[in-house]
Formats: sequence, C-alpha cells, structure tokens
Amino acid sequence: MTLQQLRYAIAIADCNSMNKAAQSLFISQPSLSASIRDLENEIGITIYKRTNRGITITPEGDEFLGYARQVAEQYELINQRYVDKKSVKKKFSVSTQHYSFAVKAFVEMVKQFGMDEYEFAVHETKTYEVIENVKNFKSELGILYLNDFNRKVITKILKENNLVFKELFQCKTYVYLWKGNPLAEKDLITMEDLEEYPCLSFDQGMNNSFYFAEEVLSANVYKKIIKANDRATLLNLMVGLNAYTLCSGIICEELNGNDYKAIPLDSDEVMSIGYITRKNTTMSQLGHKYVDELIKFKENVL
Repeated sequence: MTLQQLRYAIAIADCNSMNKAAQSLFISQPSLSASIRDLENEIGITIYKRTNRGITITPEGDEFLGYARQVAEQYELINQRYVDKKSVKKKFSVSTQHYSFAVKAFVEMVKQFGMDEYEFAVHETKTYEVIENVKNFKSELGILYLNDFNRKVITKILKENNLVFKELFQCKTYVYLWKGNPLAEKDLITMEDLEEYPCLSFDQGMNNSFYFAEEVLSANVYKKIIKANDRATLLNLMVGLNAYTLCSGIICEELNGNDYKAIPLDSDEVMSIGYITRKNTTMSQLGHKYVDELIKFKENVL
C-alpha cells in the first residue's frame, strides 16, 4: 500500500467517478482501476462497488477512506513544515448536538489561541451525524448526552465504531421556554403542566429513533409536538407558540439572548453530558483546550 494509492482512492471518492478521477490525476482510467484493484487485494476489502451506472462506496470502503484521508492530510502537514518550510495552519473540528454552551466553549477556545492562521469547524448537527463525523475523522470530538434510556444503544454504536464516551458533567432535566410563557413564573414544572403546550424537538432526519433524540423523555406521548432543524427556529417557535423543549438547563444568554428561562422539571431524569473520541487516539492541544472550556460549564449546572 502506497501513499499514491491512498490519494487515488480519495480522488475517486471526491469525484464520485473513476473516469473523472483519472482525468484529475492525469492518468489513464485503466491504470487507475488497476491500482485500486491492487490496493483492494492487498488490504482484503472492496472499497468501491462497480456497476454499469458507476461506482458506490462500500461500508468497509467508507471506513478505510476515513483513515486514508487522515494519512494523506498528515503527510501534507509534514511536507509543508519540513520540506516546503511553510507555516502550518492549525486545524480543529468538533461536532455537537444543539448545545449553545458547546458553541460558546468553541468561541472561547478560538479567542484564547490567537493564531494568525487556522482552519476550524463547528458542526451543530443531528446525533447520528455527530457520531459519523468523529468516526470518519471529520471532527476530532463529538458532544452529546447519555441517560438511562439511550445509554445501552448509543454505547453499543460507539463500541462498534471504535469510539469512546467520556463524561464531563451531569444535569437534571429542565424545561426551556420563553419568559412570556404562562409557566415561566413557576419554580417547578410537571409534565401535566406542559400538556397543552407544544413540545419542540430537533429533527433527526432518517435516523429518527427515540434513542437519537436530543431531548430526554423522547418516548413520551405528547399531544402536540413540533420538529425543527436549528436552534434559532426553536427559539422563534417558543415565542410565537408558547412552546417549550426539555434540556440540560445550562443557559448561554450571549448566544440565545435573555428572553428565555430554564425551569426544573419534576422528574428524576439525569443527563450525562460528555464527548466522544476515536479509541486509542491522542487528543490534540486544541482538543484539550476545548474540553477545558467545556468543563467550566460544570459550575453553571443548575
């Protein structure tokens, strides 16, 4: 297996075509096919399934390409620093469920490093994509929660994908709503109090299992429920419809504004907030700093 073969495999995935990849690499299509076939024979898996309609990436190939991209990127970084003598642009990426505190920690991390050049990314996305992004090296860390309901299923998925979960802190369950909501003056809210109000939930797309829900008590039967894709839309719905969602209770007013409140829910449900990483990997300096910023929110747990 050579670095050139890894680059060939990545080019095919990026172009989604053997012919287009060959053109971009300035080699013949038969030579490219032969090189990939030799690579597949050596590693013992099929990376691409060939059909009359083109190619598709196999599940095994998808995993292999994640590692291949990491190797190719690391080679480029080494080449830039030690051969071309270029300053290396710092890179860091995190994927997270829709937590404003996770975005705030990202902001603080960026502020403190003060580098002239960097390429950072924060992906606020669906639960399944948080896991996939870390698995496929798109993100170094993923932020999500476990509780008694989803722990067994999520832990099994993490183990199958060579990922591990590390707890940061635990939170009780809170009702997050607009300050103008009739329930906003209560010190404690019950599920009975919430019956006539719309419950808001983040849409999980094709992976819309109760176990992937970002809100606790996802298996409850709600009279009114509205799904949305982003945090801003949920906040607008809270104001327009007196709707609510269930959350960790950690409020970040700098990002969400001060028009909202988190009130304890009369429930024993506990959320374990933490991060996932690839097993047996060393976290980068940026990753450690980001986790340090997350840990600071432990003091803000209500």
